[in-house]
Amino acid sequence: MAFTSLKIGKHHIEYPIIQGGMGLGISWDKLAGTVSLEGGLGVISAVGTGYYNDGKYSKKMVSSRPLEAENFYSKEGLNAIVKNARKICGNKPLGVNILYAINEYDRVIKDACEAGVDIIITGAGLPTNMPEFTANFPDVALVPIVSSAKALKIICKRWTQRYNRLPDAIVVEGPLSGGHQGFTYEQCALAEYQLENLIAPILEEIKLWGDFPLIAAGGIWDHSDIEKMMALGAQGVQMGTRFIGTHECDADTTFKEVLIEAKEEDIQLFKSPVGYPARGVKTHLHTLVEKREGPAIRCVSNCVSPCHRGQEAKAVGYCIADRLSDAYFGKRETGLFFTGSNGYKLNEIISVKELIAKLVHGETV
Repeated sequence: MAFTSLKIGKHHIEYPIIQGGMGLGISWDKLAGTVSLEGGLGVISAVGTGYYNDGKYSKKMVSSRPLEAENFYSKEGLNAIVKNARKICGNKPLGVNILYAINEYDRVIKDACEAGVDIIITGAGLPTNMPEFTANFPDVALVPIVSSAKALKIICKRWTQRYNRLPDAIVVEGPLSGGHQGFTYEQCALAEYQLENLIAPILEEIKLWGDFPLIAAGGIWDHSDIEKMMALGAQGVQMGTRFIGTHECDADTTFKEVLIEAKEEDIQLFKSPVGYPARGVKTHLHTLVEKREGPAIRCVSNCVSPCHRGQEAKAVGYCIADRLSDAYFGKRETGLFFTGSNGYKLNEIISVKELIAKLVHGETV
């Protein structure tokens, strides 16, 4: 199957492959910039931009952690990341992923627009007010992540009534993705919630509102998987984990080693302070947490609203911001290493250019 280009709003992407936004510091300037350069859509994660360049863009740090959401989601850090990604990809489309559950979501959306991104992708909640914060940037495409036709209906209804607009595309994410899921533990295992069974009803919902592309995500690994999603009606795919296995990925070498060493049984769902189950590699950190011997929980960065200023972190036994930052810095003992369900298949580190060639033309390229 020959893949056609993907149009999201006013932006044309050569190959219908979106690199999923991965935080903290997994998809920043080097990865996102290179993916866009090579014809996909590179997506910067807005999570933890205060850590960029060793906290250079944070106004205040406490014990090497950005203080409060203002610094954790640093405007200056995001600007620098976008600027450096642009040095790699030029004027090709560039995206950013901004979680709806973060504190200061509205401010971070505006920061991204002012930094010059072309496409904003938002999950971790229903972004019913997302267009409100981009009104002065009509060319910025808005792409919510949904996991059901009901969720899409709510977004389209609210956006139409309040802002007279529809999504420029949607990402439909199934329960095999890395990081936080849009499902309960029980739903993640049920056939009706698997990606291949979500697409058809959501496509029917799209028809009731207009015509915008559906991008499939969660558990997509190779050329064959992309073909399967296209055959089901998707016009593009979003892939995160496989891009970790690239030289350009901004993750620390230790992060990549953890995935390469992981076995299938090591990749599990576990509790998160965000309130959703999350998928990653079970490591020594989880053993410590289960014994209630994990690192101290202080809520320095105040990163996500569902955590209620560290209350949920204390309930589950770890601070997600601190543990993701440890993974970014390569601290194997206390880092949190998110991955999709297929992360155990990662067995080599290649260039983004080579990976996209494999995805577009097949693994034998």
